[in-house]
Parts: sequence; C-alpha cells; structure tokens
Amino acid sequence: MRRLVEVEEARALLTEAIEWSVWRWMTEKSRVRAIADRGTARLDAVDNEVKAAWTAALTKAYRDVEARHIDPKLKAAAKRVREAEEEAYRARMDAEQTFDEAELRLSASLAREGARKAILAYDLREKAIRKAEAANRT
Repeated sequence: MRRLVEVEEARALLTEAIEWSVWRWMTEKSRVRAIADRGTARLDAVDNEVKAAWTAALTKAYRDVEARHIDPKLKAAAKRVREAEEEAYRARMDAEQTFDEAELRLSASLAREGARKAILAYDLREKAIRKAEAANRT
C-alpha cells in the first residue's frame, strides 16, 4: 500500500499531540478532529478502490464468508480481510471513546492515550487494506 499524505499528516499531528497540555488539547481539538477525519476518509477511499478491483468471486466470499461453492482459498482470504477490518474498527472506536472521555473529564492524559490509540487504529486499518490487496492476488 502506498503512503497516504492525509494519514501521514494525521499521524504526525497525533504524535505531536501526545505531548500537549489539557489547554492545548481543548484549543486544538477541532483541528485534530478535522485532520484525523481526512486521514480516515482517505483510508476509506483507498479501501473502496482496492475492493472495486476484486473479482466477483472474492467480493461474494467477502460478503458471505459462509457461502457455498466458493474457492476455499478465497473464503480464507476474505475472512482474513474481514477480521483485520473488525480489529481496526474496534481500535478506532476505542480511540473515539477515549477522546470523548478525555473531553468530558478535561484530561490531558486521556487525550494522549486517545492519540496513541488513534495512531494504532490507523496502523491496523492500513494492515487491513494490505490484506485486502493481497486477497485480490489469491
């Protein structure tokens, strides 16, 4: 998978934000949210591009992992993609929840933890997209 400018910008800002005070978090949260959302949107777009290039059989296997009459290799590849996507989604939701809690408590330490979790979520999403790319080569 190629490097994505929007994701790299979000990672860089989140890495910087790990050191911020609670005041800085409160004044910069809308900028962080906007940049993080652009990174997520870019990952969504790349994911859609990758899946648009999938064969019909792979798409069917992905949509219904339990479907019969599908090559077992395709089923296994689709299952790996789905599991990686689910892990990335859980990580993203965990980061979102941590940011929400940080805002409610005005907690810089929770905001920092949210930033770390968001970076991990980007990593996991990219890993899932790489698995989707590899599945097409199955």
